[in-house]
Amino acid sequence: MNRAATRLAATLLATVPLVAIAQAWPSKPVKIVVPFAAGGPADIYARAIGEKLSHALGQSFVVEDKPGGGSILGTDAVAKSAPDGYTLLMMSNTHTVNESLIPAKSFVLLRDFVPVAPVNYSDLVMVVHPSVPASTVKEFVALAKAQPGKLNYASSGPGTPYHMAGELFKAMAGVDVVHVPYKGSSGARTDILGGQVQMMFDAITTMAPHVRAGKLRALGSTGKARSSVLPDVPTVGEAGVAGYEAVIWLGILAPAGTPRAIVERLNAEITKITASAEMRDAWAKQGATAMSMTTEEFGRYLREDIEKWSRIVKVSGARADR
Repeated sequence: MNRAATRLAATLLATVPLVAIAQAWPSKPVKIVVPFAAGGPADIYARAIGEKLSHALGQSFVVEDKPGGGSILGTDAVAKSAPDGYTLLMMSNTHTVNESLIPAKSFVLLRDFVPVAPVNYSDLVMVVHPSVPASTVKEFVALAKAQPGKLNYASSGPGTPYHMAGELFKAMAGVDVVHVPYKGSSGARTDILGGQVQMMFDAITTMAPHVRAGKLRALGSTGKARSSVLPDVPTVGEAGVAGYEAVIWLGILAPAGTPRAIVERLNAEITKITASAEMRDAWAKQGATAMSMTTEEFGRYLREDIEKWSRIVKVSGARADR
């Protein structure tokens, strides 16, 4: 469905009483599109949220992974979907970065989507393959400065938190490390485990088991304070790059024009899930912190994050083509 048809559908839906819409929805399975590769945080937490929503609302919430173009492919597909509450988007701060990193894309985040609810955030961790002769952040910086352009780092694609964490590190540490973008985090993770690439920033929730198993060496976590998941690992800031901070956060969006009653019902149900002691405790053990906001608060959060990353993209010189 093109965007003109989408807006027409939104106009028609707006004529239906909101209470009736909320009561009738969902009457069939709902699809949550994850525009990233399977196995990453977005996929994992979309499935966790989808399972809880299925129980709460009595319909299946089916996760569909649609990676490509640093989230562009799957996101564009959702933007063109009918605004009827049956297609949702699991987004991350990749999307807020891409507003300035890839301005020529086919959609505009706050024009073509409406905020539904945030999900959670987690620190990243800077890891190197054991073959890299650096055991600390300072040693890695010294190595990179001695061999400019010789070391590389993997990311799950342009604009992703892993890419921007790497570019922010390069800018703040003053090093020349080559970006190697992948089509998803799984491929990047596989290659750093195999030694094909040397360094990566990855979600601590997915990388911690590899660190504990000794398959990779953790040099620093990216939050303001040490992570309870890897408490012996210093933050990148305390390990040598003062002021460094980078996280990955996730949230749910719907196509613009989705009935307000459905958006608010989704927000209420997702907020119950993320606010539950069960979910908060389970996620905390994985290194993720649950987030809860109203739709208005989440909208402000999105705008502020877009502005923040616009400044960082400009300062770091990050580009989508490298």
